Amino acid sequence: MPVNRLLTIFISGVVLVAGGFGVQVSAANASTPSANPTPEITSPAETSNPIPSEPPTEASSIWVVVNKQRPLNPITYTPAKFGSVNLAKPAADAFLKMKSGMKQAGLGTLILNSGFRSYNTQVGVHKKQVARYGLKAGEALAARPGYSEHQTGLAADVSALGQGCTIQVCFAKTKGGKWLAANSWKYGFILRYPDGQTATTGYQFEPWHFRYVGVELATEMKTQGVTVLEKFWQLPAAPSYNY
Repeated sequence: MPVNRLLTIFISGVVLVAGGFGVQVSAANASTPSANPTPEITSPAETSNPIPSEPPTEASSIWVVVNKQRPLNPITYTPAKFGSVNLAKPAADAFLKMKSGMKQAGLGTLILNSGFRSYNTQVGVHKKQVARYGLKAGEALAARPGYSEHQTGLAADVSALGQGCTIQVCFAKTKGGKWLAANSWKYGFILRYPDGQTATTGYQFEPWHFRYVGVELATEMKTQGVTVLEKFWQLPAAPSYNY
């Protein structure tokens, strides 16, 4: 079982910016960019419960694990509260802090290309990809309805304004993509589908897909050197659905 310990993080403040869905927003009165901006994060010990030994099954939990073997409960779940961008509120708030941090680092403007997608929306996304690529290849790109992290409102498909490679593997080579891969954990996000983990996650490398799990869990995964949720909680691999 993973070592369940919390790290108390003393962090200095960060300038927030107003954000929107897929639009450019500039930091107001931004100071000289810092190479390693520090996010404003309250001590985990003061704000939440310890990380559990098993992931919650409720779709409303920021620690829920959704994959091809673990559908949402309930399967047509919709977040109760949204933030100022198209994400569930805790993820939206953290996204804006991460956007500001990336801007302060001088590495680009973070864009939210796709956030929350409803069950019905995912029906269309899944159908389109399967029609284009066939069942196996299509489902390596698009989850079945009720099995998508986007339905939780905690998953963000992102890009960096003007850097190209939008929703492409080459995003990993961009300035913004590199910064996110190295720093997203500070804001409570993880790169959900890392390179070389398809046999566990069921999805190809998606350097644009970040999942909010909270600062506590993201920090613990970083400390342990664990890159995927399934391995952190020692869950079975989920390379495919139960047909």
